[in-house]
Amino acid sequence: MRHYPNLGVIVSVRKRQWYTNKQVQTWAKRLAKEAGRPEDGSIEYEGRAKRQLTDRLGAARAGDAAAIEALKLFPPREAWIADYLDRDGDQHIKTFERKKDAEAYHATVKVDVRKGVHTAPSKSATVAEAAESWIKRVEADGRERATVRQYRQHVNLHIAPRIGRIKLADLTPKEVEAFRDGLLAHLSRPLARKVLTSLKSLLKVAKHAYVAEDVSVGRSKRGERKPEIGRDIPTTAEIKRLVEAAKDNTRLRALLLTAALTGLRASELRGLRWSDVDLKAGELHVRQRADRYNDIGAPKTVSSARAVPLAPDLLAALKEWKLACPKGRDNLVFPSSTGAIEHHANMLRSLAPVMRAAGVVDKNGKPKYALHAFRHFFASWCINPKERGGRELPAKVVQQLLGHSSIVMTLDRYGHLFPRGDDRAELAKAASALLA
Repeated sequence: MRHYPNLGVIVSVRKRQWYTNKQVQTWAKRLAKEAGRPEDGSIEYEGRAKRQLTDRLGAARAGDAAAIEALKLFPPREAWIADYLDRDGDQHIKTFERKKDAEAYHATVKVDVRKGVHTAPSKSATVAEAAESWIKRVEADGRERATVRQYRQHVNLHIAPRIGRIKLADLTPKEVEAFRDGLLAHLSRPLARKVLTSLKSLLKVAKHAYVAEDVSVGRSKRGERKPEIGRDIPTTAEIKRLVEAAKDNTRLRALLLTAALTGLRASELRGLRWSDVDLKAGELHVRQRADRYNDIGAPKTVSSARAVPLAPDLLAALKEWKLACPKGRDNLVFPSSTGAIEHHANMLRSLAPVMRAAGVVDKNGKPKYALHAFRHFFASWCINPKERGGRELPAKVVQQLLGHSSIVMTLDRYGHLFPRGDDRAELAKAASALLA
């Protein structure tokens, strides 16, 4: 037995041998038969049988050769156990069929006890209980309601039904892998990745992150559709028609120009304040957003907080709109008619008549684009070469204007829109100059 001050006690792995009740009854029948009694009267011999078998086990452990040979003729059940005291001084025993499994568990527990992170199975919370604790912590940290709602859906619909009853101390990497495989079999890859990320987050909070650290859902490019101009991204001609159709509505014209020429997310448009718009300097600052519940909060990420320059036409449209904009407590640029935060659906619905008037509709005559499409347009406008009416900005600048957390995100989403750099005429000219 080894002691670790203040960290508990580890007991070496040892073999356990015992006779089951059925074996005791079998031995009692043998004793009855030897005494010339009928087997159905063997019950009175069970006490004697139990004492004999117990004594035999004790003698064999003491090294008695005859007892050891007797065990071979009537072998007991065997198992390997590891028992230990935790930090609270409570004893715990775990039984294994094979010695190597017991030794592996012993080695793991020894390390965990030393670190002070071991939780015995009898004291361990279940995955479902850990998930609830994680949700409460997320709420206490002040995360947005939409985020908390998404996490709860992950737990209630996918995590708890599949592995919620398993105790954290019993959860293994293989079980997490099986959970991951089950998600991929029934959910889309993006959703499966999000649910697995939630599981990893709750395990990290519960100090059990190691069981899932090597389990992941890779990104698959197969079937992933890039935004296309004319389908997902408004064309330049469509933007012109939309702005022309809204010329008599100062609010919608300002909204369309802001969405198309700044690339703000819908939540950022809804949370934009006049104090964030510097009409003299000709730029706006993204400092907050409105979520689906109309709660005002910080931008989506740290990099989402940014400054965006305003084109002259947009600047003029905003100045005109400010004179007619409804006043409200939050001093918003695009509020509801009462000055409150505008719901996303209402903002999109207000653009429907303009889209119909401009002929920007699908084959069924319905408005062709959602608000996010104008963010796509802004990205394409920043990327396109100047001879095609674009700004031809470097990828890093496009990333900053869009508020992406990394340039990888920008290139992954819009990389197909950047010039390919394989112009044959330019190639021939450069090669001739090189070899001249």
